[in-house]
Amino acid sequence: MTPHRFMPSGPLTGRVRVPGDKSISHRALMFGALAVGRSRITGLLEGEDVLATASALRRMGARIEPDGEDWVVDGVGVGTLLQPDGSLDMGNSGTSTRLLMGLVASHGITAAFTGDASLSKRPMSRVIEPLSRMGANFTPSPGGTLPLMMEGMQPAVPLTYRLPVASAQVKSAVLLAGLNTPGTTTVIEPVPTRDHTERMLRGFGVAVTVEEIGGERHISLTGPADLTPCDIVVPGDPSSAAFFAVAASIVPGSDLVIENVGLNPTRNGIYRVLEQMGANIAYQDEREVGGEPVADLRVRHARLHGIEVDPALAPSMIDEFPVLFVAAALAEGTTVTSGLDELRVKESDRLSAMAAALAAVGVSLEEREDGLIIDGSGGAPIRGSANSAVESHLDHRIAMSMAVAGLASEGGVAIDSIEPIATSFPNFAALIEDVTA
Repeated sequence: MTPHRFMPSGPLTGRVRVPGDKSISHRALMFGALAVGRSRITGLLEGEDVLATASALRRMGARIEPDGEDWVVDGVGVGTLLQPDGSLDMGNSGTSTRLLMGLVASHGITAAFTGDASLSKRPMSRVIEPLSRMGANFTPSPGGTLPLMMEGMQPAVPLTYRLPVASAQVKSAVLLAGLNTPGTTTVIEPVPTRDHTERMLRGFGVAVTVEEIGGERHISLTGPADLTPCDIVVPGDPSSAAFFAVAASIVPGSDLVIENVGLNPTRNGIYRVLEQMGANIAYQDEREVGGEPVADLRVRHARLHGIEVDPALAPSMIDEFPVLFVAAALAEGTTVTSGLDELRVKESDRLSAMAAALAAVGVSLEEREDGLIIDGSGGAPIRGSANSAVESHLDHRIAMSMAVAGLASEGGVAIDSIEPIATSFPNFAALIEDVTA
């Protein structure tokens, strides 16, 4: 691993386009593979996580190939996935793993899931539990982790499942299993999570019903379902855009347009919180692309102030808290976050990792069980890392967040490795150079 130093920069200016949304890219490949016929995907995120999904689907019979700047998927249809000829290597992708487990659960095939060292520490029990109730059989490693062997059940048993924790991945895994399960499968969400699965399934012709009952969302579909191939345009990833939105907010003189950003209301919490902190964000050319709301964001430098972040917003910005902590470090006053237990089981324990990284570059903070309390610098540059590199814990979002901190530091911030950034944002460092040049 070679350390990389991000130095203090001049203003971020011009226009930038971030990679396609990771969540939507995964699902576009999976649903295309379950449709009979050809689907075309424009704007697919070509990061390692999404390519791991493509590779696994190929091993189960789908044909997935780049075609110029697009990707084409020739699907095999629901119920006809093939037995993979070897283990499915998920790399670092928790989304690929949990959603594909749902896919396999209602097919009569056996699959072995493996992953890298980071993914192999992440808990899979939350998906194993409902899928076992549908009839799938699992042999995980001790602690419910990868490597893991699973055997699908065809026909599987329909299930009504109330999510014990807000998780779009668990919801999606159960709904994917329901596609090839005779009868109605229902997921009950006490707290709304990202709804890309429901939106996109409708685009592929599946009748998905969403009802509000007693303050909870009941999401149902009836299987076996047929998926009709369709063409998908993937909006820019709001999580990737957030790094540039925070950077433009905290570096004086910045005036940056981030093009084609997906603003699904279950995913745009970071922008709502930044605006509560005083960020200057204008939404230009608001439009709908493939059932998803999209806009260009014009972000100008602003004096941010600390706030108490409403924990109810956590599911709509769970991946953006690391970079929000950086915004808080440059704000005036104190920012309080809570309800973030989920961050302890991401690619790393993101609460501890960000607390240690920010403390190492001179930020005053307190780590609590479910959040951080951060005392901001009032807009003054943070100290930065002098000689040692901060630890990324091989987590792409930690690495990118600390890169943003480096742009608003006195001496720059060195990060132990930026290689993990390739999982979600392969050209991140190059784009940073472009907009700060």
